[in-house]
Amino acid sequence: MTWLAFAVGIACQVCLVSGHIVLKHAMNATHRLPRRWGAIAAGIAAGIALLGLWFFLWLGLLRDFELSRVFPFEGIGPPLLVLGAAVFLKERIALRAWIGIALIAAGVALVAGS
Repeated sequence: MTWLAFAVGIACQVCLVSGHIVLKHAMNATHRLPRRWGAIAAGIAAGIALLGLWFFLWLGLLRDFELSRVFPFEGIGPPLLVLGAAVFLKERIALRAWIGIALIAAGVALVAGS
């Protein structure tokens, strides 16, 4: 796998995680009064656009590389998502969850290194 493919794999996961965080932020705004429907719709559209970009980047990776080499990038998503939720959504993450994230990251490193 080339450095470019590696970078595309990372970008792919960043788009996936960003899309989920943006969608969650938009959906959180539906509970606030007054509801700003324009901002909510823009957030939903941005989240869908990011997830669409993830999908097409992923298809490109699947076209050019073996699934066994590309799929470990999916393991990067959960740790990035939890980190993003903590940073951008101000969610509290329990120590037990951080330990699980470290185990996932170690597993991804083991699979990607083989």
